[in-house]
Amino acid sequence: MGKKKVVITGAPGTGKTSIVNGLESMGFHCFHEIIRDMTSKAKQEGDTKVFESNPLVFVDDAMQFNKDLLYGRAKHFKESLDIQVPVSFFDRGVPDVLAYMDFFGQPYGKEFIDICMNHRYDTVFIVPPWEEIYVSDGERLETYEEAESIHLALMNTYTQFGYHPISVPKDVIQKRIDYILETLNQL
Repeated sequence: MGKKKVVITGAPGTGKTSIVNGLESMGFHCFHEIIRDMTSKAKQEGDTKVFESNPLVFVDDAMQFNKDLLYGRAKHFKESLDIQVPVSFFDRGVPDVLAYMDFFGQPYGKEFIDICMNHRYDTVFIVPPWEEIYVSDGERLETYEEAESIHLALMNTYTQFGYHPISVPKDVIQKRIDYILETLNQL
């Protein structure tokens, strides 16, 4: 049996990163989300007087920002192929880029689709929006209502690429982690 590549995705503020951090603290290899650093950098270089839910308002070249994000996630995928562990977890996958582009009404070409088709994950878990835990911050710019719409965009995109995202129940972090590990037969 080969190495498993597992995506943990979801809209902002769903507890996704806490799950990934918990998996990492248990000794699993995890690739962390790269958008927060990119958004923070873009905000520092852009017009911070404008507070928007779309991080692209802070960049001069939105398409290049999306390509950088796409290539960064593809790089994580390629790195996972050389790591000698049975499973690698990813805080977001390559198709997330297209889901967000759909959400923000941005067109993308064949290159984006091809990269998604050529970087296939074994399993995708999606963490649903949960209003009781949702908090926005300096890098999480979306409202809760936007998070719900992003969730639908993620579901649609992953489904279009032939995935069957598995919904992670709303519960404390450890029980969510246990659910993921039980589903993957990793407990």
